[in-house]
Amino acid sequence: MNFQMQKTLRLFLVMSSAFLLFACSSDSNPPPPCSTATPPPPAMASFEVTVFNLTNAQPLSPAAVIAHQDGYVLFSVGAPVSVGFEDMAEGGDNTALLAEADADSVVMVTESGAAPIGPAGSETVTVTMLESELPGLRISVGTMLVNTNDAFTGLNAMSVESMAVGDVITVLGVAYDAGTEADTESAATIPGPAGGEGFNAARDDQADRVSMHSGVVSQDDGFATSDLSEQYRFDNPVVQISIERTD
Repeated sequence: MNFQMQKTLRLFLVMSSAFLLFACSSDSNPPPPCSTATPPPPAMASFEVTVFNLTNAQPLSPAAVIAHQDGYVLFSVGAPVSVGFEDMAEGGDNTALLAEADADSVVMVTESGAAPIGPAGSETVTVTMLESELPGLRISVGTMLVNTNDAFTGLNAMSVESMAVGDVITVLGVAYDAGTEADTESAATIPGPAGGEGFNAARDDQADRVSMHSGVVSQDDGFATSDLSEQYRFDNPVVQISIERTD
């Protein structure tokens, strides 16, 4: 850099400093801003939701985890489920269910597990939101018992608003029947390792409402259409769900 360029640069810096000094000492009302410091990031809150599979031979589909305020209902015993929920309960795919949740104004965060959860296995899903969104915060969880027609389990609107960092809530979940598909237990209508088909838009279960699941009967107990052996039976509870506030 030559002398003239250096002189020009020094002059520019001096003039810039003088301008900033004038701006910060101005008597104008309101005074102009004098600091360009970056404001601190907003405080966040995080929860780790861990799903433990308690069954002998029922894989669980990737868990759908939904953080929301009061007013969102994942499922309700005695009422029909949404199409997105049916897709999850029959085929194990939670994509449409989470899209439905995202479209709800009281839902803040949705996350999915990365993979099915095998028997005696577990997976942890983390949801994070603004700390200012904690009042009224609830967490719901849904997952399919894959070697069934439309059995599912989960957690419905657990309040976590008063949890401090380090607090843990643990609950046991039972198996429900989505009421969207007849429990034939046939390989043609089951998506899991024991079968092939997942979601079917036709609702051939006359109930068309959520109820407690009656359990797998199996071919070993004389159910003629069943392609499930006795190993796929389950007792309640079928899942343990743990929620820990980590931030």
